[in-house]
Amino acid sequence: MTIQKTASTAQHRNRTQAAPGESVRRSTTRGRLPVRLSVLFVCALWIVPTLGVAITSFRSVDDANSSGWWTLFAHPGGLTDLTTGNYSKAIEQADLGSAFLNSVAITLPAVFLPILIAAFAAYAFTFMTFKGRDTLFIIIVSLLVVPNYVAFVPIIKLYASAHLNGTFPAAWLAHIGFGMSMAVYILRSYMATLPKDVIESAKIDGASHFQTFYRLILPMSTPALASFAIFQFLWVWNDLLVALIFVGPGDKQPITVATNSLLGQQGAGWELVTAGGLFSILVPILVFLTLQRYFVRGLTSGAVKG
Repeated sequence: MTIQKTASTAQHRNRTQAAPGESVRRSTTRGRLPVRLSVLFVCALWIVPTLGVAITSFRSVDDANSSGWWTLFAHPGGLTDLTTGNYSKAIEQADLGSAFLNSVAITLPAVFLPILIAAFAAYAFTFMTFKGRDTLFIIIVSLLVVPNYVAFVPIIKLYASAHLNGTFPAAWLAHIGFGMSMAVYILRSYMATLPKDVIESAKIDGASHFQTFYRLILPMSTPALASFAIFQFLWVWNDLLVALIFVGPGDKQPITVATNSLLGQQGAGWELVTAGGLFSILVPILVFLTLQRYFVRGLTSGAVKG
């Protein structure tokens, strides 16, 4: 009897001790439910339109004009009517192959050059002391609030005098200038979180600023560099306004301008635009999936400190 009473008392004590932990887990689960629903809703806002574009790009003109893309789920037999004709027409009419290469030629320098220049500037603003450093940094960051289109007219006049309109360097310089403020801000904020002891040890060992920058700061700043690279690549690759103004239609047009040319008057050819649009987003998706592990690390590290 004594053993049974002792065992029952121990079981009751274990139940009373486990009850608070179980209640905490239940409350945590209830608290996560709205967050999960919100995440699913936001994901749906992005995925559903993309899914609609993907399905429409494989439908014929008659099917796309007669019914919505969602009817394919109600009538799965329509899968047999899907075709790749829109892609062949879009590639032939807009010469998407050449436009794709033009986008690569515009995007790569417009991503690499701002990162290189901004990395040097961020290092100077973080680890070097000179007169007017903070004031100059504030001026550069304040340019983020200036809309890009405000500078279009003076830039076009400068390009006209230098005979740069309609060339790749015109797009390069425009994207470099418009993206420099964001690049300096992101990289400087991240470099400010790096340990100062490493820099001081390099100075004691006799390392120059260039050696410190090249051998220490750049490898340690990889997450921030990748974060800005994603931002800049997506912006330049998907840009239409700057491409139309400074490059324009023609043999040097990027893929965004070529896709836009598929849309005729009164909305004609919109099924070809879906094919061209889906074709153009494959590269940005690949770039984001490749560099996504650095994306959150670079942004959060620069946001917590600095």
